[in-house]
Amino acid sequence: MAVHLGRPFPLIAKSQPSNKLRVSCSFNPNHSVKLRREYTSVMIVPTGIGAAIGGYAGDALPVARALSSVVDCLITHPNVLNAAMLYWPMPNVLYVEGYALDRFAEGLWALQPVNQNRVGLVLDAGLEEELRIRHLQVADAVRASLGLPVVEYIVTDTPLEVEKWVDPKSGQSTGRIKHPGSLLRAVQSLVNRSGVNAIAVVGRFPDDDVEDTDEYRQGMGIDLLAGVEAVISHLVVQEFRIPCAHAPALSPLPLSFSLCPKSAAEELGHTFLPCVLAGLSNAPQYLVKNNESLEKGCMLAGDVDSVVLPIDACGGDGALAFARRKRNKPLIIAVEENETVLNDTPDKLGIEAIKVSNYWEAIGVIAAHKAGIDPISLRRNRINNIPCNSNMLSNGYAYSRIMPIT
Repeated sequence: MAVHLGRPFPLIAKSQPSNKLRVSCSFNPNHSVKLRREYTSVMIVPTGIGAAIGGYAGDALPVARALSSVVDCLITHPNVLNAAMLYWPMPNVLYVEGYALDRFAEGLWALQPVNQNRVGLVLDAGLEEELRIRHLQVADAVRASLGLPVVEYIVTDTPLEVEKWVDPKSGQSTGRIKHPGSLLRAVQSLVNRSGVNAIAVVGRFPDDDVEDTDEYRQGMGIDLLAGVEAVISHLVVQEFRIPCAHAPALSPLPLSFSLCPKSAAEELGHTFLPCVLAGLSNAPQYLVKNNESLEKGCMLAGDVDSVVLPIDACGGDGALAFARRKRNKPLIIAVEENETVLNDTPDKLGIEAIKVSNYWEAIGVIAAHKAGIDPISLRRNRINNIPCNSNMLSNGYAYSRIMPIT
């Protein structure tokens, strides 16, 4: 068709809109087209096992920050993200309590991301008045300064009486509360009266002798509080299937002039509660896996692409469930530098895993995996000739073992 200057343009019929997908190579953040599903990674550092990284006061948080910048979604748990008075908001990180994470890995529960939770606060009746007031001031502070929806608090009808000890067989910290019914009644009251759907618990822990905490404050040994903290949150999550995390209440320790930086976050104030309230404020809800959870767009265990955890802490329910999946099995990455008191290695448990020296390497492996690249191909001389798994060669003769194609 010729177009002549000085003459009206000929009438051109409007074309019908095309149903074909259009892909532009120019980046426009407001009109991007997703051609791949989101990449999801799970980071596990079990609590109370003396992990070299993540066994102290939020010292695995830098790893989570780095990993969250590489993946689309990171699922991890309070032991990784909690740092007492410190926390770091990350919009693509899901804060999932340990018991719930295990049920999620087993395919029993689904995770439903939320914009906001109604958080209730349970205070142990065993708290002295000063400690109780300090923790209520934290609740008011996060409401006023951060806008967090902490809606109501309750004091248990009986002191919880927390007990803690070290398991002589495994070497990890554990414990119990003498009056679990008191805790559950308090949670039930908040759920019924205020409609809360996340619970922060503050239990009065026995004060240790300075000698008992010196090793931990020097960045060695295990966290004596962590094991029973997990027991407390597991109890609530198992009973009510809502997010829960715990903050221990303790008398202030004397000033230390040689404190390890890994433990320093717990020395900054009178309470460990701020990070707990921040994490719970938008923690995902837990739904039993069924058609309803699928319709609500929940995240399932089959959506997980990779799991990274300490080299000798692969024996937990969640880790084993991920490793033994038949379909959509995630890449298991075991970090050798992050040693613990356990001895549950991939080799011992028969788990297929990629072993890496440190979290630098782990993040590199995950970046390659997300890009659709076999991580092994990034190493020197690691790719061998492709094997043949057929019992019949091209000339018709049977052959009984795998042989490379040359």
